Amino acid sequence: MKKTLTLFAAVLSLLTTACTEQKTVVDENPILSIEGGKVQGVVIDSTNVIAYKGIPFAAAPVGELRWKKPQPVTPWDTVMIADHFRNASWQAAHNPNDGAYGTEFFAEDAPFSEDCLQLNIWAPQNTVGKTDTKLPVAMWIHGGAYTGGWSFEPEMDGEAWAERGVILVTVNYRLGVFGFLNHPLLTEEGGGHSGNYGTYDQVAALTWIHNNIAQFGGDPENITVFGQSAGAASVKNMIISPLSKGMVKKAIIQSIGGIGMELAAPETQEELDAKAKAKLDAAGLTTLEQLRTASYEDLMKALPAAWGDPNAVRFSPHQDGVLLTEGFNDAVFNNTIADVPYMMGHCANDMPGLTDGEQRFAEVRDSLSNKPVYLYFFDRPLPTDGRKALEGSFHSSELWYTFHTLNRSWRPFTTADEELSNRMVDYWTNFCKYGNPNGETDGEWKNSTKEAPYVMNLRIKE
Repeated sequence: MKKTLTLFAAVLSLLTTACTEQKTVVDENPILSIEGGKVQGVVIDSTNVIAYKGIPFAAAPVGELRWKKPQPVTPWDTVMIADHFRNASWQAAHNPNDGAYGTEFFAEDAPFSEDCLQLNIWAPQNTVGKTDTKLPVAMWIHGGAYTGGWSFEPEMDGEAWAERGVILVTVNYRLGVFGFLNHPLLTEEGGGHSGNYGTYDQVAALTWIHNNIAQFGGDPENITVFGQSAGAASVKNMIISPLSKGMVKKAIIQSIGGIGMELAAPETQEELDAKAKAKLDAAGLTTLEQLRTASYEDLMKALPAAWGDPNAVRFSPHQDGVLLTEGFNDAVFNNTIADVPYMMGHCANDMPGLTDGEQRFAEVRDSLSNKPVYLYFFDRPLPTDGRKALEGSFHSSELWYTFHTLNRSWRPFTTADEELSNRMVDYWTNFCKYGNPNGETDGEWKNSTKEAPYVMNLRIKE
């Protein structure tokens, strides 16, 4: 009997210990209730950050939902363990030996799928599940000319941001033919509008963040939207769209900033519809059923991407009178953009004309608003392994520094690069917190005004 009692006590002790350990795990990494169901993230090794990868923010836009506005997320029954990234939107495969971008960001392609409407979140471990914490939130929109890229490219990561007390969310959206096709049959089905599906996805992601981020410790009333290249142009759309009104509290625009630079299609809905219809008709795709069952490859054979060709079908947003009611430049002068703090800039070897447009933007905002505009100039030629074609401060080169992911690159970065990256992450996260890259008080980075223009030069310290 004594042996039996001893054995029972030992088993009870083991069960109690197991339950205690399980409770500790759940307490430190709680199961959250969000739109669609329950989710649990993964604690990043040797950090106090929890990552949530591949959370759906809308239903998969497949089948009858191809070329429809994003629909509510499909619920799931069990706890979703958000431990891996999902899919990128369909796009052309990348050549890993194709210049800077192939060797830099696209050495390996993500899996491509129409089922791509997911987002990723990095949050401090000690605030997850605490809805009263109200940490600042940043939503990142990737670039890629509206036809390429994804939310989890190797240079994109939220660990350094979360360690500084800012929750980072990176979002996917539909690209290319699935994100921005216009066609008269779709226009008729959509009540007079078609296209812009990828931009509607971005609004849906922003709305999801606003509605759910408190579960992760975030403040839905303090969301900064930021992006680079087509992602920056997308930020411009978020700050002028009636559908995102009130949800954006700060904005960072990295390249494609300022007045004069737009990545929007200039044609009317009718012109866009007619151009796509002619090419799809020629390929024998004349009905909605044929369009919705056609493969990506067949669609792209009929609609080859060709930037600069006036006869090509261009996949980009356009003014549809609902999502986008005016152009960005007009909105700036009409003072109908979000009245929030702005930060914008570009790289030394970036696209031409950005400096004048950014300074003009700061001048106009200074005359219409008391909210600050902070300008920067990224002037660090990236170190190379001797390949001349891969050096310089080219378009997108600042992204390794923005997310502090230098250790993921093949480049021989130095201690000075690490210091510059840490300084930039401090600036970016301070802006998300306070609307001021310096922090709670003014510092060396001055806001730019008409009377006192100022541009922060971001370079390594020799």
